[in-house]
Amino acid sequence: MTIKPQVPPPCDLTLGMTCLDKKEPGKSKWMMHVSERFLNPVGIMQGGFVCAFVDSAMGASAMTFATNSSPEAKLKAANAELKISLLKPIENNIDIFCDATVVSGGKKVIFVEAGVYDKKGKLLARASSTYLVLNR
Repeated sequence: MTIKPQVPPPCDLTLGMTCLDKKEPGKSKWMMHVSERFLNPVGIMQGGFVCAFVDSAMGASAMTFATNSSPEAKLKAANAELKISLLKPIENNIDIFCDATVVSGGKKVIFVEAGVYDKKGKLLARASSTYLVLNR
């Protein structure tokens, strides 16, 4: 098996998201540092940035699942819907982590769930998403 180095997409670079692990098909683990630039007027992380974080993690999980099922195919996964529950305020100057896992999937549709945690393992947000698998 040849491992191809990957350059993160511009959205991940812009937001400072790092994929820590996506070796197992259908799973990925991510990290992001919360800084002042992501805060809303009351001083906590704005929900749209949390959404972007979980979307990158869940999208990576969907892609590893899809490409494992069809290694020769050139595929992409497009987000059809995303739901997020913001359970606790996410404060400034902390690292947050996201674990995303495919819960069910086929050749055309993949369902993914994710949790966002602080370094102590406290659950901060939960998300679910449906991805459509398309040819590139």
